[in-house]
Amino acid sequence: MALQRQQGAEQPYIPAGIFKIRLPFIHYKWELSECLQAILMCSTCLGAIPLLEELFGVPYEVAWSMVIINGFFYNLHSLLGDPVVPGWITPAIPLVTAFLTQTEMGVERVQTMIALQIVVGLLFLFMGITGLANKIITKIPHAIKAGILLGAGFSAILGEFEAGGRAGLYPVTVLIGSLISYFLLFSILFRRLKSKSKMWHLIGNFGMLPAVIIAVIIGPLSGELPGPVLELGSIIKIPDFAEIWNTLSPFAIGFPSLAKFISVIPTAIAVYIIAFGDFVSSAELIRTADEIRTDEKIEFNANRSNIISAIRNLIMALIAPYPSLCGPLWAAVTAAVAERYKEGRKAMDSIFSGVGTFRWSTFICVSLVPVASFVQPILPAALSLTLIVQGFVCCQIGLSMIHTDSERGLVGVMAAILAIKGASWGLAAGIILYVLINGNFKNPEAVKKANNE
Repeated sequence: MALQRQQGAEQPYIPAGIFKIRLPFIHYKWELSECLQAILMCSTCLGAIPLLEELFGVPYEVAWSMVIINGFFYNLHSLLGDPVVPGWITPAIPLVTAFLTQTEMGVERVQTMIALQIVVGLLFLFMGITGLANKIITKIPHAIKAGILLGAGFSAILGEFEAGGRAGLYPVTVLIGSLISYFLLFSILFRRLKSKSKMWHLIGNFGMLPAVIIAVIIGPLSGELPGPVLELGSIIKIPDFAEIWNTLSPFAIGFPSLAKFISVIPTAIAVYIIAFGDFVSSAELIRTADEIRTDEKIEFNANRSNIISAIRNLIMALIAPYPSLCGPLWAAVTAAVAERYKEGRKAMDSIFSGVGTFRWSTFICVSLVPVASFVQPILPAALSLTLIVQGFVCCQIGLSMIHTDSERGLVGVMAAILAIKGASWGLAAGIILYVLINGNFKNPEAVKKANNE
């Protein structure tokens, strides 16, 4: 029986400095809806397998083992007090992939990835320990934050619909799945249906899961994807730790040179700039949920989230370097959990009930042979649905943060440059335009709050 909280208080936890330790079943309830969603939504986590095979040349079994290890460390966020569903640094994947392919397949490429992930991890750690993360989110103007979010949304959508993108490779599956996802997560009509029908309300509780199930059906029927095959031999996949260690760990293949670490710094900074958008998204998603649910006080601490993300990146760099990197937010699922959470305590007792259940469940599911074999054919489509929903969420939050005509123009230009030229160009353009238009680089809301205090 999970510990109960008082009205308006934080969910019970074990204090540990900046961390707030919460264990499933003890500090929060297990949510059936998020558990069932995870069974098929884990297909997105497994979607890293083709990327790992392509970039590192590792066999399927080794790539699958890397996904399982990465899945375990996802749980550090809910365990240590971060009220979101973490994920990859998804918009940075094309940037990282292009950077890695500049080096030869083999030890050199793996060492490049190790160096990049270590530097990214150290950036997260520096921002968290120094407290700069919270200060940046507070003091950076909303227009700049909105530009980052909108640009990340554009990047996610453009990546799927550009030449060679998954929307072109699997058009029927991706387009129908995307429309169903949008309808279930964001439609005003669907909200009305949920309020009038228990059946629609039950379907809505499962977030994107119905869309993924339909993708499993549509993919084979349209001929775009093979049908699922259920393997019932062994039940649990034990990661190939020895093979991963011998082929990928710097302790076995050697640490990158100092020159290699220096060469990855510009890319690492660009990756962090992209990840910064996830911290903004996290803060806004939690803020909107917290305003509605007055029965629970939710604390999102960007410094803590940075430190946890740093721990994940540094551990993975030393064990199994991961090209999709370890980001602070899976926007699509966090949005789905937040929407159900807003329906009240009867729907979801605590935000940690939702995010904790989902992440522990995905870790379990990616380790189960029957589940992994069943979802394997739809891995590309599931990844595409996640990116397209993430694009919607980023655009929705970003546009909600701007209120004047000059801000709208600035944000549009900044987002377009970011999506086309990359994070560094977009951020530079946004800062220059903001100073030119406003004469300074101050967040009006932060200045107003400081004056009131």
